[in-house]
Formats: sequence, C-alpha cells, structure tokens
Amino acid sequence: MSPFNFEVKEGRDLLVEEKTVEIVERKGKGHPDSLCDGAAEKLSVALSESYRQAVGKILHHNVDKAVLVGGKSLCWFGGGEIIEPIKLYIVGRATEELNGKKLFNQENLENKIKQWLMEQVSHFQPEYLDVNLIMRCGSQDLVCIFTDEDQPPRANDTSLAVAHAPLSELERLVLEMEKFLNSPAGKAKFPALGEDIKIMGVRKDKTINLTIAAAFVASEVLSREHYEEIKREVTRYLLQDFVPNYTSRQVVINLNNADTENSAYLTVTGTSAEAGDDGQVGRGNRACGLITPYRPMSLEAIAGKNPVSHVGKIYSIMSQLVANQIVNRMPEVKQVYVYMVSRINEPITEPQAVNVELWGLNATQVKPQIKEIVDEVLGRWREIRDGFLEGQWPIY
Repeated sequence: MSPFNFEVKEGRDLLVEEKTVEIVERKGKGHPDSLCDGAAEKLSVALSESYRQAVGKILHHNVDKAVLVGGKSLCWFGGGEIIEPIKLYIVGRATEELNGKKLFNQENLENKIKQWLMEQVSHFQPEYLDVNLIMRCGSQDLVCIFTDEDQPPRANDTSLAVAHAPLSELERLVLEMEKFLNSPAGKAKFPALGEDIKIMGVRKDKTINLTIAAAFVASEVLSREHYEEIKREVTRYLLQDFVPNYTSRQVVINLNNADTENSAYLTVTGTSAEAGDDGQVGRGNRACGLITPYRPMSLEAIAGKNPVSHVGKIYSIMSQLVANQIVNRMPEVKQVYVYMVSRINEPITEPQAVNVELWGLNATQVKPQIKEIVDEVLGRWREIRDGFLEGQWPIY
C-alpha cells in the first residue's frame, strides 16, 4: 500500500466530558430528515442489487439528493385524516442502460422506497405517500473512472470524513433513549408515541436537560387528559427506569415543550412529515447517529452515494471503524478523533491524508499500532462496500 500523509498527535484541548457545556442532538427514524436519508440509501442499495443481478457488479450511481415535501392533515383526539399526501423526490445520477439493456424498472424502485417508508412509520398508508425518482446518467469523466472490480476503486470525489470515539455519557444517553423509544419494546410500552422523535441534550456542569419532541398518534390518544397522562408516564419511566442506566447526573426532561392550552403535538401517522415539517438528505444525524457540535464534524451527506467509490460515504465508515478500533485496542485512550481525506481519481486505499488526534497516550509511541489499524481498515474496502448493501453500517 502506497504511503500517505499520516500523522498522530496528542490532543491539547479539554476532553468533551471536561467541558462545562456539551450539546448533542438525535433525530429519530421518523423525522423527515431521517426519512430522506434512509430513502436515498434504500435507493442506492436497490440500484446496486439490480446492477449486480443484471451484470454481476455495481455500476456508477449517486442518488444522494432527496427532499421531502410535507403533506397536509387534520388531527383531533381520537383520530384525524390526511388531506394531501407526503411527496418525496430523490434525484441523482444512475446508469440506466448497458449495451442496450435496461438495468432497472423505475416503478419497482419507487414501490420499494414506498414500502420502506411504511416500515419506518407504522401508521403510513400507501395513499399517504407519493414517491418520485428523477435520475439521469452520470457525467462521462466520473463514469470513466468508476470501476467495481477486484482492485481498489478510484475515488469519485475529494472528500473529508471525521469520526470520534468513545461516545460521551450525554451522547450515549441521547442515542440510546431515542433507539429505545422507537424500538418494539418502546412502542409496546408507549403505543401513542410515533416514530418522529427528536432529542436535544444539553449538559451544563453536572446537570443534563433533555428536550424531547415526540409526535403522538392521535388515534391512540382519547382526550387532552389522556395525552397529559401519557406524557407524565413517559417522563417518569425515562427518569426512573432508563436514565440511571447511563448517567448518575441530574437529568431534567421536557417532553413536547411547544404544547399550549389549545394545542398538542398530535399527528395522524406519528411524524411531522404529514403536515408540520419537510426533510432533506444530509440535515440530520452524522454517521455516528448523532449531531455533535462539540466534536469535529463533516457536513458530508452519506446516504445515497454509491458504496464503491464515493469516499464521502466510505471514509465516513472507515474513519469510525479506525476510531473504534483504537479505543478497543488501547483502553488507555480517553478520546480520539480520526480525520480522513481523499483525492479524486486516486485509489480509495490511498487517502491523501489520515490524521489522528488522541488523549491519554504518547502519540509517538502508539503511532505504529495506529498505522496498523488504519491499514487494516483500508484493506477491508470490499467488506465495507458489501456492508452498505447488507445494512451493516449505521449512517444516520
């Protein structure tokens, strides 16, 4: 493997846990931005599968531009109706034909996306959704450098990725709380909660404030009194039975803080996408599953990019794997940041630079071990490519 700019240095800033304030956000799987991320990724996977079935390999595509146009609805305690459907547009570049052979059926792809959306938001009905795919062929210069062969592919772009490990206490709390509330166990316990759950966590010194916006399903809520009772039950359970598993700090929870005497967060389907909000790829969670402004972050949108050569996607996973491996193999590391940048048309196994910043160990002493980890992860490019198709890598 060719040498690249590789540096390991010791962090000089405070650890995140030592800072007076920390802010962490997670948008749940039913949030409009998450729906856009997931739908774009589902389309990339479906295209990749179609290409492999037709020609035995993945062909050039990038379908990472998606926007969700919220619908219109009317809600009341005990029910509601959808007046106008949610519209989802995914646009991008895809190889449509090869040697005169059509490679995919667009209507089938749109149906797959619609089915996926209904799996994410359990109260969605087919008539609530209007999915539109607009795809054109890629430019010749990018298509020419795209290959899915046995050799490392060439980077489709010059992109930056950054990852961190381990998660802070607040990060773990926010991430796991949303996952629980949207898990089968969480839905069995609180069936009135929809899938559009956003948690904003703010830690100041030893106190954590969690502001939770959770769309309630109107058909599961009989009255305003019932609504307030459920809010109290959710808050009580989280504080007494969930939070102590993740922190001993004082935690305050505000659930649906926008409620007033005359309004409540009611929806027909369990997502604000039906009327209150729109969505877009790349505006939600990073590859770590969180939005972490107190960490270095990349604005790279991951979902929908091809898993073969688009380093904005691939390096986002590779950098996270490197960070995780450093922490796993070197327990003395208190915090690590991994930065990776590519150069277009160079093999993805030969990044332009990999820089590692760590706390807790001497950088010079552990540099050889970290280089070994980096080389191992870069060498797993086939596994990482296929892992996207298998849904192995969390990307939002």
